Amino acid sequence: MDESKPLKVRLTFFVILVGISLLFAAVVTDHWAVLSPKVENFNTTCEAAHFGLWRLCTKRIFMHNQDPKEKACGPISLPGEHNCSYFKHFTPGQSSEIFEVTTQKEYSISAAAIAIFSVGFAIIGTICVLLSFRKKRDYLLKPASMFYTFAGLCIIISVEVMRQSVKRMIDSEETLWIEYSYSWSFACACASFVLLFICGIALLLIALPRFPQNPWETCMDAEPEH
Repeated sequence: MDESKPLKVRLTFFVILVGISLLFAAVVTDHWAVLSPKVENFNTTCEAAHFGLWRLCTKRIFMHNQDPKEKACGPISLPGEHNCSYFKHFTPGQSSEIFEVTTQKEYSISAAAIAIFSVGFAIIGTICVLLSFRKKRDYLLKPASMFYTFAGLCIIISVEVMRQSVKRMIDSEETLWIEYSYSWSFACACASFVLLFICGIALLLIALPRFPQNPWETCMDAEPEH
């Protein structure tokens, strides 16, 4: 048996936990994209927005004189009145017209649903790994690795759906937004994909039986794992 295998599993699992933390941060926060409308007059207030999978937040910002080339509201880090509301299709009765008019709610629902699948796969994979630590149930590492890989694939699909949603929003003739940027929640989702996908494959390779090390050694001659 490869004596370094338990250490490799624990190190890989630690990196996976970092990826899961980034995944949860991306799913529960609302800084996936920042939107800025066109500002015609300065020394007045404008309304910028940022949103995630579940909520839209708007911020009234007082704009001073600035570079004439800069016609967008913001940056959103400036102080101002902050207001957040959940999307209407998640909580009927609440107002989020600014989002409903400028993008397709199907994109938002799809991105949120796929992200939930990603979280589910990550939780199931973690349960399998924790169970594998008890009584040397190494066979559970293989399904765990697949669950982590699926979690990574789901979150990157959710990222792409969100990216297409923002693109359609900006390209729409009815939109009031002229500029957009992706924020730290979006970056967390991308980073979680990299960690979960790569470490899921690494965990699968670690869990596979030891291959023969010499040309004349067959799989039957290899030392069995206990």
